[in-house]
Amino acid sequence: MFEITVTSPEETMVLGQQLAPGLAAQDVILLDGDLGAGKTTFTKGLAAGLGIKRNVKSPTFTIIREYQGGRLPLYHMDVYRLEDGSGDELGLDEYFNGDGVNVVEWSKFIKDELPENYLRIVFKRDDVAGESQRTLRFEPVGDRFTQLVQQLEAIQK
Repeated sequence: MFEITVTSPEETMVLGQQLAPGLAAQDVILLDGDLGAGKTTFTKGLAAGLGIKRNVKSPTFTIIREYQGGRLPLYHMDVYRLEDGSGDELGLDEYFNGDGVNVVEWSKFIKDELPENYLRIVFKRDDVAGESQRTLRFEPVGDRFTQLVQQLEAIQK
């Protein structure tokens, strides 16, 4: 586990950019935590780090947005609206076993659909003395993601 505090959207994006080079097809990144804490901002950084030029928007109403044109495709999912557990109808296995990087916001709503290994990042808003800070906690599941988090942590030092 690795935890870092950021004080701006730009710092959040940079973390995403720094993580992107180590990502491979079929990687699953779970973004959970407070509403408005930077999950989509982080995904914008990931997209930039993958070389994707398109503007990344929250997929709240479309559930899944696909971004091509980078080193790998990016599949950005917001499954908040699936709180009834209907994730099996989306064909998530096809995405998780496909050719791109998968970013899932609000993963608790599809926990039964998740693969064995993934990187979960928990976003927490820390509004301190009028400053808008965020704490990001990286929770790797599996050796590959443990190594990825260790690499990211080394970059931060």
